[in-house]
Amino acid sequence: MAQPGKASLLAFFLEWASIKGWEVPAIHVRACHWLEHSGDLAVLRCFRGFGKSTLLAVYNAWRYHNDPKYRILHQGADDQMAYKTSRDTQHVLRKHPWTQGLLPNRPGPVEQWWVRGSDDERNASMFAKGITSTTTSSRADECQNDDCEVPKNISNPEAREKMRARLSEQVHIMVPGAKQLFVGTPHTHDSLYDEQEKLGADCLTIKMFEREHRIENAKAISYRLPFIPEMVFAGIGKTTRRLEEGIDFLLSGQQITFTQPPNLLVDFYAGSAWPERFDRSEMLLRRRKTRTIGEFDSQYQLHSKPVTEVRLNPEMITPYSVEPRFVTANKILTMWLGATQIVGCSLRWDPSSGKVKSDVSAAVLDLQDAAGRHYWHRVAALTGNVADTDEKGHTITGGQVFQLCDLIKEFRIPRVSVETNGIGGYAPAFLKTALKQRKLRCGVIEVQAHANKNKRILEALEPPIASGMLWAHVSVLEGPLWNQMRDWNAAVANQPDDFLDAGAGAITDQPARIGQLVGNQTGDEGEDWRPAAGVFEAVLED
Repeated sequence: MAQPGKASLLAFFLEWASIKGWEVPAIHVRACHWLEHSGDLAVLRCFRGFGKSTLLAVYNAWRYHNDPKYRILHQGADDQMAYKTSRDTQHVLRKHPWTQGLLPNRPGPVEQWWVRGSDDERNASMFAKGITSTTTSSRADECQNDDCEVPKNISNPEAREKMRARLSEQVHIMVPGAKQLFVGTPHTHDSLYDEQEKLGADCLTIKMFEREHRIENAKAISYRLPFIPEMVFAGIGKTTRRLEEGIDFLLSGQQITFTQPPNLLVDFYAGSAWPERFDRSEMLLRRRKTRTIGEFDSQYQLHSKPVTEVRLNPEMITPYSVEPRFVTANKILTMWLGATQIVGCSLRWDPSSGKVKSDVSAAVLDLQDAAGRHYWHRVAALTGNVADTDEKGHTITGGQVFQLCDLIKEFRIPRVSVETNGIGGYAPAFLKTALKQRKLRCGVIEVQAHANKNKRILEALEPPIASGMLWAHVSVLEGPLWNQMRDWNAAVANQPDDFLDAGAGAITDQPARIGQLVGNQTGDEGEDWRPAAGVFEAVLED
């Protein structure tokens, strides 16, 4: 017989744990208390191996124990994942001593079923579906999202938008006062869990280790740490090593001294959430089987990072906020970024028609100093037609070429290169006409791209990013480039990469240091600010 009256989730869970012979860790006690008292919008982020789906099944059974009329829409990454929790919930209802008789002998298919006491014949007590499946016309007192964010659902911005569109349908399914619960681990840099937190969700985050510290490339012998580490790992994947005190390093308080510099990434951890289950040997095994550091950070430390390898990490780009200034001294025009003289520039335009399925029409302005540092000063998405003309079609009145002319005029750009693949085949002619109309002196170079695009991007961008030689204006890093760079995968053929492609072209176009204006000047000739050796006459003896 079911226990009369209502019970707390923790009491219900502890009773179930005693039946199963589980030793309940403190983190499960904490999660039970939070689940029972969390708000109407709630997010539980917990590391892989936490047992969140098992805990969720007990939570669901407890809901029905306290209120048989309760209706749950449970959604997972796909139908089969959702069905697992549905079956597990049925199992708890059948075996828990407090819910005996609550589940009928034939409650219905695992997709949707009813408990005794339910008074809604149209909407099941449990309705289990994948996040991309149709749930229209349903009604629920609680919408659960269990590990909906997985690699196949968030592989690109389009997939993430589709998942979010499905999640938005839950708003129309939930009855007034209903609860929306998210449970899982992040798998990407713009995780839906972060999005819910920004919306004011009640959040509980349980990381594998409470304290963490990373040295990206430990080349020195000694370092000062912010805490005394309990586990130290060097590397990731197959190359992972667990560093041992007394063998690989010595500790003096929070000062660590290596026997020899590791010369690779080193992670320090302390405050294990479940030390009995995830001991040093288990964590070494899991780290060795983890392919990328982003995967380890997201799945165990719950940082919102892609699980795939990030070849182009925007976090390694140095931001700056100053605008160029032009200085004339001794009749020589120069460009400066703060105290740094700019000696070259390139503007790459990769045209696009702006159609739904086409790339963005991207323009990237790259500046360069004498030391070889690159500065991405503008990354622009040009909009509209390539060129707008008057009724007679003789005069250009606007369009992308005019937007490009504005950049050329503002920064006195002496040359622009245009990728002529596809629609770019006729773009240079329009641009030349627009420059002539606006009396701007700027060379137009036509570039035909032949090499594999991903290889071209990687070869151009990875070295300056990895070496710290690529800087970017804050407006560039706050725009769409950041997400495009984090999403980019060298192994994927078709993906959003328009800004990266144009940026790679701008870097490979450098240096552009030759060219003094000569002849009669007409209109706005765009004085050349680039330093050059000048013009000299020399007489050679025979």
